[in-house]
Amino acid sequence: MVRIAGNMALGAALLGVVFLTVSCGDRRIGDGGFADSYDRKELGSNYRDTIGRYVVHGGRLHVAKAYNHPLWLKRRLPRDAVIELDAWSFTPDGDIKVEIYGDGRSFTDHRGGYRGTGYILCLGGWKNTKSFIARQLEHPPKRRVREFMVSRTDFKVKRGQRYHFRIVRKGREIRWEVDGKEFLSFMDRRPLSGKGHDHFAYCNWESEVAFDNLSIRPLK
Repeated sequence: MVRIAGNMALGAALLGVVFLTVSCGDRRIGDGGFADSYDRKELGSNYRDTIGRYVVHGGRLHVAKAYNHPLWLKRRLPRDAVIELDAWSFTPDGDIKVEIYGDGRSFTDHRGGYRGTGYILCLGGWKNTKSFIARQLEHPPKRRVREFMVSRTDFKVKRGQRYHFRIVRKGREIRWEVDGKEFLSFMDRRPLSGKGHDHFAYCNWESEVAFDNLSIRPLK
């Protein structure tokens, strides 16, 4: 049993090295930016699907029941960037979620727990009761909530309604606009950047959601 456990631990460690090498080898998004309108039948090679439930259909990216297994874009983000996309939820639970400046590979553990590696932005999360920007922790310690999260509870996602996100990362600040209006902003005293904090992902727990018209460009 000791030998088996040791071999399993070694295998997991080697797998982590492989994942990290793959992530760091992803091409950087240059001055020309990156865009995807999903006008095709398959997901394509630009993405790393950690569960196999993200599909392209009807010119949109669809997912449900991914249970915190992100779909990572295999491109490294600029240090400061503007990220825009359209998003829908097809259930009353809302829960439209993306992650920015993550490691490009991580996903939930076997117990369902997930510690983000970047900043998690969620519209209508926790069954449409809370929208937030979280620094890695969606459920931070109560005494340190302000350090890890900004949130609001007055907004409800409407089933089937399209929302346009505009996310701006500049220095220590992340600003999030929804449909052209300022929604939330987060100032990080210890901003995440560099290796392990340079990828974008679509995220999902259980709700059926769709995304479209992704655009990422360097902030100049």
